[in-house]
Amino acid sequence: MEKKSSYTYKELISCGNGELFGPGNAKLPLPPMLMFDRITEINENNGIYKKGFLKAELDIKNELWFFECHFKEDPVMPGCLGLDAMWQLVGFYLGWLGNPGRGRALGVNAVKFTGEVLKNIKMATYEIDIKKILTKEGATVGLANGVLLADGKKIYSAENLKVGLFK
Repeated sequence: MEKKSSYTYKELISCGNGELFGPGNAKLPLPPMLMFDRITEINENNGIYKKGFLKAELDIKNELWFFECHFKEDPVMPGCLGLDAMWQLVGFYLGWLGNPGRGRALGVNAVKFTGEVLKNIKMATYEIDIKKILTKEGATVGLANGVLLADGKKIYSAENLKVGLFK
């Protein structure tokens, strides 16, 4: 696999179908659970900890599936979906590095919500700073911090996102 510095929606769908990192390896969920439209930046050496950085974007459209049901006549993106997007990105990063195995979210130490993704927002942007990668006995675990920006304003933060790849 060629390590690119950005990925289109079509390439993210390819990852969800198991084609990007190969059979039995990291996959993104397919829509509607895929929570970003593109990865605009991914690298190994940048970020606060110099261990890697990812940036992804989700175009906020009125017809997004969750607005219809969460909540009736008071539409808001569920906070858990923003958090899941961050886990998705950490798992993608582990696969992008070439680590084998199926991805699973393992936890997060702290999550803080200071705003909402409402229909008037145009873009949700996720930024992930990789803190550490641990490899042991057929498993790779990534630790990262992440934020969600709504039209450039930080509204979610997550500390010590933990994702594992397991053979």
